[in-house]
Amino acid sequence: MKPGAAFLIAAILIAQDPSWQEKSLLFWPLERRDAGFRHMEKIFESSTVQAGGPAHVFAEGKTIHLGVDIDAYMRSQRAAGLIIVQNDKIRLEKYALGYDAHGRWASFSVAKSVTSTLVGAAVKDGLIHSLDDKVTIYIEGLKGSPYDDVTVRQLVTMTSGMKWNEDYTNPNSDVVRSRSQRPVAGVDVTVFYMRQLLREAPAGSKWVYKTGETNLVGVLVSRATGRSLSEYLSEKIWKPYGMEQSAYWDRSASGLEMGGCCLSATLRDYARFGQFILDGARIGGKSILPADWLGRATTKQVDTGIPGRGYGYQWWTNDDGTFQASGIFGQSIFIDSKRRLVIATNGNWPTATDTASLSPARAAFFKVVQADIDAGK
Repeated sequence: MKPGAAFLIAAILIAQDPSWQEKSLLFWPLERRDAGFRHMEKIFESSTVQAGGPAHVFAEGKTIHLGVDIDAYMRSQRAAGLIIVQNDKIRLEKYALGYDAHGRWASFSVAKSVTSTLVGAAVKDGLIHSLDDKVTIYIEGLKGSPYDDVTVRQLVTMTSGMKWNEDYTNPNSDVVRSRSQRPVAGVDVTVFYMRQLLREAPAGSKWVYKTGETNLVGVLVSRATGRSLSEYLSEKIWKPYGMEQSAYWDRSASGLEMGGCCLSATLRDYARFGQFILDGARIGGKSILPADWLGRATTKQVDTGIPGRGYGYQWWTNDDGTFQASGIFGQSIFIDSKRRLVIATNGNWPTATDTASLSPARAAFFKVVQADIDAGK
């Protein structure tokens, strides 16, 4: 399928069923996802993350010779794109599902790692004073709710202690219902929904994955900086680091970008973000983050109950020192500082998550890449 055909299919599907935009994308059929994931800004309200200036150019590196059939691996993953960058050089880049290097693809929860990086930038800029501040200092609409006891640190590590259901298959789960929350006059929709949650554990005592809380982090960054997430991302990273194309970020019904989801960018720009983090978030030789930020953000701050893994500041961490941003349906940015390695993938898994097959297979593929780099291939 050619990239232009995907947009045509999306337009036809919307014309056939105008309610498509209103339906949770978690329940779109596979064909609609193939078309929709590359044109989210045509389906949902979104803001532009402006690129500008010279792009950060990846040099062409020696093609890595992997001991696997790449085409077969990508078919098994329903991968739309795969790029391997080592030492700031592209060692492999392939596309499928009619996608190409010029197209954007929805990141889903990969956006969480971007949002948390903006928290660090706001701390460095003095706009967020401390991660130990109460969130209600920045989001007044949460005052009088169970979030009165929650700190910014607990929000970015998802340890607020609030009860939350992240079941992507249940139309009545919080992750689905919060996305469809209608506007309430004078209150941001995310704040309105989240302030109604019930506490199930003391703040800081229990980790539960909650997309809604990263949406709150996005509200917090916007309140603290006085800018939208798109504006702040463009100002701090997208323009100065040299992303090649502008990105799009889906907005909530209140008009704010959803910090927990749905930034759409090119595969190479996802890899550039990974390289930016790998290089210490430096622009012009200076990091946009506090000195200790990445050391904490990308290492285990809380136990997730998954052997060998943990959670930092909106990054999934591995005990071997690698870490990654991950999104449903197969999106990821994997970073290995030791090997100076970034692997970015876009895709459309048959189901939102697949911890039994596709996720382990992807992790195994990363191990193959690491082993082949160590072997000098």
